[in-house]
Amino acid sequence: MKTTRQLLHFILFSFLFFPLTGSTHPHSWVELKTEIDGNKNEIVGFDMQWTFDAMSSAYMIDGYDLSPEKKAQSFQEIADAVLNNMLTEHYFTFFYDGEEPIRYKRAINAKLTQQGAKVTLAFYLPLSKPQPALGTSLRLLIYEPSYYVDISWKQKSDISLSAELKNACTVELKEPKPTPERKNYALALPADADPDNALGQLFTQTVTLNCL
Repeated sequence: MKTTRQLLHFILFSFLFFPLTGSTHPHSWVELKTEIDGNKNEIVGFDMQWTFDAMSSAYMIDGYDLSPEKKAQSFQEIADAVLNNMLTEHYFTFFYDGEEPIRYKRAINAKLTQQGAKVTLAFYLPLSKPQPALGTSLRLLIYEPSYYVDISWKQKSDISLSAELKNACTVELKEPKPTPERKNYALALPADADPDNALGQLFTQTVTLNCL
C-alpha cells in the first residue's frame, strides 16, 4: 500500500505505479531550462523546459498509445495532465520581490517531447500582472518542498533573458549550501518517510535577477 505522500508525488508526475527503491532523497531528478520573459521595464512570465530523468520519463509515458498515429495525442494528454497536477503546488516555482511572493496565472502552452530515454515538458508560466523590473532585485527558486524530487539548473546558461531584458538585467545563479548534518539527514530518509517540507528549500538554487 502506497502512502499518501507517495501518491502525491505520483500524481505530480502522472505516475500510477512507481516502484520506490533505495533509501535516500532525492528519488527523481528534473533538469531545468528557463527563459525570463519581459521587456526593459517589467517581467511578464517564464518559458520553462523541465527534462525528467530516464526512469521518471519511462513511467510518465507508460500505458499510453505511442503508435505513430497516436503518439502526438498521447503526449499532449500527458503534458496537460502533468501541468494541471502541478497547479496545486504553484508549479514548484517561487518568485520574490524582496520577501514578497509574486503570483502567477495558470500555466499555458504545455508540450511534451522526447529525446532518447528522457521526456521534456515545456510550458509558459505568466505572472498575474507585470512585475516592475528596474531598480529591483528579484529572486527565483524552483523546488519540491520535501526534496523527494531534485529540480535544478545544471549551469548558469540554462537561465536566459528575453531579448529586451538582456539590455537591462543580469542573472546570478547561487548554489545551495546545506550543512553536513542536513546532507546526512536527507541521505538517511527512506522513500516512505513522512515529508519534511523544510528540506527542499535548503537544497535549492537561487536565481537573482538585477535590473538597472
